[in-house]
Amino acid sequence: MNMTEILKEVGRGKRGSRDLNYEESLHVASMIMNRQASDVQIGAFFMAERMKMENVDELQAFVDVCRQLSRRTPLRRGGLDCAGPYDGRLKSFIAGFATSFVLAAAGVPVTLHGSEPLPPKWGVTLPVLLREMGVDTDQLTRDQALHAAGETGLLFVAAEQWCPPLGDLRVLREEIGVRTVLNTAEKLMNYSQAPYLVYGVFHNTFFERMSKLLLRLDYERAFIVQGPEGSEDLFIDRPTRTYRVENGEAQLEIIDPEAYFLDMSVPEMDWTAAEQIRVTEQVLTGTADRAFIHQVLLNSAYRLYLAGRADSIEQGVYDAKALLESGQARQLYVQWGSLMRGEQPNMLPTGSIH
Repeated sequence: MNMTEILKEVGRGKRGSRDLNYEESLHVASMIMNRQASDVQIGAFFMAERMKMENVDELQAFVDVCRQLSRRTPLRRGGLDCAGPYDGRLKSFIAGFATSFVLAAAGVPVTLHGSEPLPPKWGVTLPVLLREMGVDTDQLTRDQALHAAGETGLLFVAAEQWCPPLGDLRVLREEIGVRTVLNTAEKLMNYSQAPYLVYGVFHNTFFERMSKLLLRLDYERAFIVQGPEGSEDLFIDRPTRTYRVENGEAQLEIIDPEAYFLDMSVPEMDWTAAEQIRVTEQVLTGTADRAFIHQVLLNSAYRLYLAGRADSIEQGVYDAKALLESGQARQLYVQWGSLMRGEQPNMLPTGSIH
């Protein structure tokens, strides 16, 4: 089928359109990601799918094609892939960033990935955070990121560098201005081929489809989290809905911070990139508002449990607390930042967190 025929199938409106099967979806995904369809056709397909809502076959096809077109590098065994929203955050603390250094300090390899801000939120994303740390993201090479990961256990992936077709489609996505199938697929590249995944969703309606999709992919264990702003972070001021996907089954689990004596109200703040880094560094030095420290403790514990490094979330809280208080997570943050800025280890300052 060519794109005109495909558009006739998916673009008939909610009642008249039909879902594509996997083979059809694979064909369309390949045409789009290889730019063998026109911008008008690609935009029409994305909007038709948004109205129809993508089925699992369609989602899997885009994941599979994007993976084929990506540079993927296996890292140390037992790693965790953290899939947060590529359109960023505007109203909440990115607890997963500080959490990643706790996990790395515990010996869990972590992969973070993202791109420059995208619609619909246009929020603070990982590359924006890195620039606030003094990292020249325009000059950051894949080899440099891999070297930093080898030294610290934390890999940052600039998605549009590691999967060039995503970069080729950026302008079109910006002009469309709304969520498309790529907002789901780009978070499932699994660049480091990690066995564990924590994946953020925004709406309840995504839980069932995402759990079915993840059961088809190559993860040993995955947690789907309905966190702040559709992120993979757990709330600290309320219970969080999650799905545990493992052994061919998906099970709803509610994570309540009160069960671990960590529940607290969160201060309202203007979450610029500068504020995100300031609070991250305060958490790692133990000087932050307790709510943010508790949020990092809970998310660290949850992910240590997910990666099989803690027998329970409760045990993970104790382990994470020890790693924060010992300064090990802070030391990794300093080392990683230095490596990402291209500095030599003997240039690491001793009197501050940078």
